[in-house]
Amino acid sequence: MRLWQGFLVFLAITGAWAFQKPFREYPGQEYNDFPLPPDYQSKAEFVFARLMYPDGYGGFGFRRRFADWREGYTNWTNDYPRSDRHLMVALRRLTRVNNRSVEQPVNLDDGEDVFYYPFLYMVRAGLADPTDAQILKLREYLARGGFLIADDIWGDREYENFVTETAARVLPNHPIVEVENEDPVFHTVYDLEQRYQISGQWSLRSGVPYLNGGIVPHWRAIYDDKKRLQMAIWVNNDTGDSWEWADDPTYPERYSALGIRLAMNYIVYAMTH
Repeated sequence: MRLWQGFLVFLAITGAWAFQKPFREYPGQEYNDFPLPPDYQSKAEFVFARLMYPDGYGGFGFRRRFADWREGYTNWTNDYPRSDRHLMVALRRLTRVNNRSVEQPVNLDDGEDVFYYPFLYMVRAGLADPTDAQILKLREYLARGGFLIADDIWGDREYENFVTETAARVLPNHPIVEVENEDPVFHTVYDLEQRYQISGQWSLRSGVPYLNGGIVPHWRAIYDDKKRLQMAIWVNNDTGDSWEWADDPTYPERYSALGIRLAMNYIVYAMTH
């Protein structure tokens, strides 16, 4: 790389740091005191951004009545922050991505902030009810090359709610399709033709590996006009739980093995396509 090219890359990275909001943390549905890693303030090239959103349809979840989604507790905080931080440990170990050890909650109402994060993760996505302004911001984010994963959507009702309230509003007239086994997203780091339903830690108590009748797992997507995957939709899978409980010996290793590998593939795909 020529000196001037390296300088431009340096300016781009430091410029993003200058305008990104500083690390912030909110109380979650399950955690209020999860320990911060000692290097949480270190700069990095990749930050795992978790999308904040207003709740809509109640469904299955731990929503606190009358809670303000902008202050935590609501469905966007499911598995947070334990799942995100475990995943960032895995990303450091399994790839050469220079990533921050902590996540960043991103509010679409915070001006231009979302555009500094090329990757967004949306948990319990079938329960969201974004405002019109947030829908427009998310559409612009994807049009600029951003990438969104919608996870932890269980059963027909939650899926239909996600399609109606989020996907179809953000990307109207863009079909949702099953991702084919040959798609590069299943082969960027690991070859993942053999996939299976990823159940959550809750299944250990209930003995039932699915929720809301969501028996069959799906990895769906919306592609742009150049056939680049820009919105991933993980249905009837609790991938976030597979990261959250990866260090728990009672949680089946096979779930975390697939969930972490999927995340590695999708993150590297998002950063390289």
